[in-house]
This record gives sequence, structure tokens and C-alpha cells, in this order.
Amino acid sequence: MPASSDPAPCEAELRQELVRVARAMNAAGINQGTSGNLSVRCGDGLLITPSSLPYERMGADDIVRLGFDGHWQGSRRPSSEWRLHADLLAHRPGAQAVVHCHSVHATALACHGFAIPGFHYMVVVAGGSSIRCAPYATFGTQELSDLALRALEDRQACLLAQHGQVALGSSPEGALRLAIEVETLARMYLQARLIGEPPRLSEVELARVAERMRAIHYGRDPEERPHQAVSPETP
Repeated sequence: MPASSDPAPCEAELRQELVRVARAMNAAGINQGTSGNLSVRCGDGLLITPSSLPYERMGADDIVRLGFDGHWQGSRRPSSEWRLHADLLAHRPGAQAVVHCHSVHATALACHGFAIPGFHYMVVVAGGSSIRCAPYATFGTQELSDLALRALEDRQACLLAQHGQVALGSSPEGALRLAIEVETLARMYLQARLIGEPPRLSEVELARVAERMRAIHYGRDPEERPHQAVSPETP
């Protein structure tokens, strides 16, 4: 009997998840037309959304299987940003998924080459005291991938000058949540700048925030005090 050509259950589930999260990008308002793309690690390569196909028309069979060397399998061509996704997942083994989009407020900042500084404590969700902006490079090029990798050192998200933003995650849904948070921070920063450049939180305070977030993530109450036995009252 010939081997089945059906994808393994794990891959089939990941394909469905990519379709679901891609449509969620549209629903969240951070994607316009076919400009965004997303990927997820799968076996010795990745799965990525196809080029020039609106998400509402995309099905699981349209998802493209891609090797880190750029070789792909499927009925459609991979996103024109396949190199960015492949390089990020190849060089960031802790990341499982990548979301790239041209969300309006993040892109507005990126068009000026602005980073998102530590004006608000939530910037630490991207892994540091700021969300960097990588210098401009033509889309789909090795130069763009190299610059994004540099901007993402010790970070989970960055802006791309005159382009958009990139977010990493432990799953497509997690990467999308971070991309939405980056867009929210970008909008808040732009609004705050209407009054004047907002003050920055100190590196010490941002480190404290990051530690509290880690504690909460791992189920610890950062304000919890060691239990102390109460001595019975003396009559």
C-alpha cells in the first residue's frame, strides 16, 4: 500500500491554526489586504501564509510548507517575506511563530524611524526597555532579515523602518497578541507625543516590572510574604 500523502495530524492542526490566526489579524484591525503574513515552526522547517491571497479566501491547503533554505511545497507561492520568517525562526530557536504586519500606528512611527521607548511599563512585553526600529531595507531581501535579527536581539518584537512591525511568539496566537500590544503601545505613544515627548520610566523600574510579570507568569504572587506562624496570645 502506498504511503498516505495526507499531512501529519500535527501539521494539519498547525495549518488550521494559521488560517484562524490570519483571520484574527484582520478582525483585530492590524492587517490591511494581503500585506501581512505569519508563520509557525513545523518539523525541520515552517508553515507560512501564501502570497497575494486574502485571508478570508485562504484555506488550510493554501498554507505553504517551507524549508529554512527557501525550498517550498504547495499549490501556492509563499509570502514574499518568506526569507524574514525563515531567518527569524532559524536563528531564534525559542520562537515558534512569527507575525509580520503593517499595522497603522506602528508603521507611522516606523516611517520616521522611531523606536517605542520606555514611556509605558507595558513595553517590557517585547522583552526589554524599548521596542527598537530596524533601519530600512527592501522587502523580501536578506538585508531586511539581517537588520530585523539585529533589532530583535534580546527582544520579541521590533519595528521595521518605512515598513511595519514583526512579533515573535510561542504560538501564532501568542505572536498575534504581542503584535496587537505593539500596535496599542504605538498608538498610545503617538497620542502622548501630541502633548509633548512623554517622560521615560527608568531602566531600574522597567526591570522591576519585567520581574513582576515573570513572577505572575509562573504563578507566583510578587507581593506574597513568607508565611509566619502566629504565636498564641499570652493570657
